Amino acid sequence: MKNELDIRVAIIEDDETIREGYAFLIGNTRGYKIVGTYVSYEEAVKKIVSDSPDVILLDVELPGITGIEALPKLKKLLPDTHILILTVYEQEVLIFRALGNGAAGYLTKNTQPEKIVAAIHEVMEGGGPMSAHIARMVISSFKRNEATPLTRRETEILEQIATGKSRKRIADELYIDLETVKSHIKNIYHKLDVHSKADAIKAARDNKFI
Repeated sequence: MKNELDIRVAIIEDDETIREGYAFLIGNTRGYKIVGTYVSYEEAVKKIVSDSPDVILLDVELPGITGIEALPKLKKLLPDTHILILTVYEQEVLIFRALGNGAAGYLTKNTQPEKIVAAIHEVMEGGGPMSAHIARMVISSFKRNEATPLTRRETEILEQIATGKSRKRIADELYIDLETVKSHIKNIYHKLDVHSKADAIKAARDNKFI
């Protein structure tokens, strides 16, 4: 039996199995109501305002407009709605872009089902739920040397380089062109007074810039 006090949840997730699984789990939990499920932001935007969800579960990798890009659009449409990111990705750059774009929490898809339900309740109480690994990454970022000469973008790029990603992949994931990435790397080398990728990574880690 549903009532007006139920937490209203919408899901934007392109994987049918995952989407229906979350909908079944949450919809059959007392105190929660599924008001809409969508495969993309483009589909959701047609009806989600009238759904009036309290919480949106949002996937990062969506067809068309990505979850990260959709975040500020959804916040503009539904300023009082809490948005929880659910994703397989644990890249720091995506986490901070999501949080910066208005996400209230960031959970990975291997999170236990009961914890996802608990996270919805937690965010309604003003919390910012995160998977344990995500939380550790966020905390470690605050321990960095504040005297870093690198800008936030340069730091993001150097972190991506340190994980072994190519310049082209970095450009694709940060939605910037390849020449911009090359320009940032040139600036990183200059600021750290190094001449190679390995030396840049070592200097940044030694000084806690990343």
